[in-house]
Amino acid sequence: MSADESLAGLVRRVQRLEDELAVIRKLTAYGPLVDAGAADAVAELWTEDGEYDVEGWRMVGRAEVRSMVLSDAHQNIIGGGSAHFFGPPHIERIEGDEAEAICESILVRHEDGRFYIWRAGVHRIELRRTADGWSVTRRITRPLNGSAEARDLVAGRK
Repeated sequence: MSADESLAGLVRRVQRLEDELAVIRKLTAYGPLVDAGAADAVAELWTEDGEYDVEGWRMVGRAEVRSMVLSDAHQNIIGGGSAHFFGPPHIERIEGDEAEAICESILVRHEDGRFYIWRAGVHRIELRRTADGWSVTRRITRPLNGSAEARDLVAGRK
């Protein structure tokens, strides 16, 4: 292997590592931002036309994601105390400017002086590299309630 080939291989590996880190940072930013009620910052995690499909609520575009964060339902959750905790994302694919990851999460709520797990979910997330970095193009979230739909999502069958 020539020095040029070795250097090119090293550049590809470093780019892959940088992409993985950027994707992980993008995905793990959601929890703290949504718990803070930072609607604009949450919306900016998506592309302008990005989709978010969560348990019967399908949002398309940043404006609808922003509205979800500002909704009474979400404000009631965070107003009582919450933690949207994401497990480490498993990046299944990075090909050029496209990526796909899966992760699981729990939503911890505070009520009557105690914390409890209110929901456990699985998230299949597609991303695209844009001029501003990696952004979510599609996120599907389902409760981990034993349903075939959730198991299919975990297995990569959308």
